[in-house]
Amino acid sequence: MKTPPKNLSRINKLRRISRVLDNAITIPGTKISFGLDPILGLLPGGGDTITGGLSAYIVVEAARMGLPREILGQMVGNILLDSFAGTIPILGDLFDVGWKSNVKNIELLEKHLEISETKEANPLFIIALILLLIVIVLGFAAITFFSVRFFWNLVSQ
Repeated sequence: MKTPPKNLSRINKLRRISRVLDNAITIPGTKISFGLDPILGLLPGGGDTITGGLSAYIVVEAARMGLPREILGQMVGNILLDSFAGTIPILGDLFDVGWKSNVKNIELLEKHLEISETKEANPLFIIALILLLIVIVLGFAAITFFSVRFFWNLVSQ
């Protein structure tokens, strides 16, 4: 089914967010591109929290457009893998360059909207999804914070 016009502007906005996070910069002479996600990920704690929040926004908007729970689960899984890898200094940021969870999530969104009819999502499910994503993002921020603090204490003693 063709994407309803009311969703088209929302999808375009989500595409722009995804592009800024995952593909904004292309290395000249290569097909390698990356965005703010791996760059902000270099900031201990704060960068991954910011990009995790923007990634979560994409999933929440997808839920509001009526995507089924299975696809939303895949989208959350992409964010979890990205966030978990992001807790590893430097290597996690290199992983971000290749994984591109936001691009994958936009592809899932677009694939679903082209082949099925959209319906309104259950508001309670959206609230539960938002709470879950907040817990995930804050959890990874806490892991990063305590890891940095632990290693700082080891080095400074």
